[in-house]
Amino acid sequence: MYYHKGSVYRQVHPEYATVFSRIEKAGFYQHLIDEGWLISYQKVSKKSAFDHRATLVLKVKPIPFLSYPYEWSFSQLKDAALFTLKLQKLALTHDFSLKDASAYNIQFLEGKPILIDLLSFEEYRVDAPWVAYRQFCEHFLGPLLLTSYTDLRLHKLLRTHLDGLPLDLVSHLLPKKTYLNFAIAMHVHFHARQQQQFGARHHADRHYRLSKLSFMALLDSLESPITKLTAPKQPTEWGEYYTFTNYSPKAFAAKKKIITQYLRQSKPRTVWDLGGNTGEFSHLASNQGIFTVSFDTDPRAVEINYLMVKEKNEKHLLPLLMDLTNPSPDLGWALTERQSLIQRGPAELTMVLALIHHLAISQNVPFEKIANFLARLSRHLIIEFVPKADSQVQKLLATREDIFTDYHQDHFEKAFHHYFRILEKDRLGFGSQRSLYLMKRK
Repeated sequence: MYYHKGSVYRQVHPEYATVFSRIEKAGFYQHLIDEGWLISYQKVSKKSAFDHRATLVLKVKPIPFLSYPYEWSFSQLKDAALFTLKLQKLALTHDFSLKDASAYNIQFLEGKPILIDLLSFEEYRVDAPWVAYRQFCEHFLGPLLLTSYTDLRLHKLLRTHLDGLPLDLVSHLLPKKTYLNFAIAMHVHFHARQQQQFGARHHADRHYRLSKLSFMALLDSLESPITKLTAPKQPTEWGEYYTFTNYSPKAFAAKKKIITQYLRQSKPRTVWDLGGNTGEFSHLASNQGIFTVSFDTDPRAVEINYLMVKEKNEKHLLPLLMDLTNPSPDLGWALTERQSLIQRGPAELTMVLALIHHLAISQNVPFEKIANFLARLSRHLIIEFVPKADSQVQKLLATREDIFTDYHQDHFEKAFHHYFRILEKDRLGFGSQRSLYLMKRK
């Protein structure tokens, strides 16, 4: 997979060209595309090839925003896992099988998971095991079990384990009661013991034969426990933010009205809502048909947001986990396999609502640094200034010394003036001293 002149391409080498041709002639690729399960593609001239090895060059439909498993909510990872199993079951009925079950092969498009790796399939062989079994357990089953049984935050471990969570680590961290669950014991605890006993190069399951009936039984035994898993209802800091907001109903309505006006005035095609919580204001953009990524650091808030997206069949909103003070970096080989947040931008407009006080006071980031960073993310900016007199700021200052002498509106405007022009400024009113700004990068 590579980029060339702003388009996305996939190169097929001779080693896979025959298999690709058979899958294509069988109509399986087209069937998946028609179902919305596989990213669409077209064959193009080899003039666009990455190197001389190309037998085929495919131009692939781009994804509006690439996301990674360590940025997904629990239910996003769960849906991606169940989707991968559905893909394998369907492939098996066509005498094909997934040779890769990487979570990175799945993206979210129009609110639903979709496979983006066109070369993930191979021909089914009865004398061979499912070669993607271990990868599925490490990329999907293990992280989901840890999150559901232990802690909502644990699947973030995927950020430091790009090849999936080692099953011995998962087995060690899961509660002892999971040994009583046959499926978990087989796919995690016993599987991990096999890996330790036989080693990575001598995996015991390489000798297993899988008839179609046995293969389907294996997939069912993975699907059943995953389907039953739920996100723990542990309290988080911001999961119930809008339950305890200090806005009056009139101020809240005024905020929505002003933001809607700003969006119509700036006319962005893409919006990033930083600190979007459960997506209350992200929906103002997505409801206008604007592709919107709603980021938040709270896993429960992102989970609630994604479940609402599913319920409403929302096609323009993508909720993701992201800590703005520690955003996803460039990762993988030569720091090129997984892109940082900045690499995946810029957006046309960024919304930063009810967040500036957390960055400036809780994280002690100066206004100048915040402005500089936001200027790298988008051309337009909708930002909310929360003054010291606001009750939410007072809560932050209640347990620490107020050393923030520069935290006032004049200094905020001066700092942002180095990078942005202020196009609009509105005080919320109705009992709130907060102000909203529409800015444009200089």
